[in-house]
Amino acid sequence: MKNYTITVNGSVYDVVVEEGQTSGAPAPAAPAAPKAAPKAAPKAAAPAAGGAAGSVKIEAGAAGKVFKLEASVGQAVKKGDAVVILEAMKMEIPVVAPQDGTVASIDVAVGDSVEAGALLATLN
Repeated sequence: MKNYTITVNGSVYDVVVEEGQTSGAPAPAAPAAPKAAPKAAPKAAAPAAGGAAGSVKIEAGAAGKVFKLEASVGQAVKKGDAVVILEAMKMEIPVVAPQDGTVASIDVAVGDSVEAGALLATLN
C-alpha cells in the first residue's frame, strides 16, 4: 500500500492506494498470493541475477520511468557514461556507470516504472 496526499481545488486529501486490487468477491484472495510472491522473488532473484550477471550494480537514484536505454549488454562503458535515462517530473535524469566496465545485464525496459534504489543494470 502507498500513501499519497492529493490536493484538488484547494482541498487536501490523504489517500491510501493498494496495488493489485480489483473489484469482485474473488479479487481480494487473488492479489494476496501475487503480492507475497513478488516481494519474496525479487529479494531472492536480485542477488542471483546480480552475482551471475555482473558484480557492479547500477541503481536508480530517484523514482521515475525508464525513458531510454543508452547502453546494451556487452557494450564497454567508461565511468560517467550514461547507461539508462530516467524520466521524473518532466526531467530526463541520466543514470551513469560508476566505473569502467562492460554491461553485463540490463534489468529494465523502456516504459518501466522504477523506485529509488531499483536495480537497473549491472557491469563486469
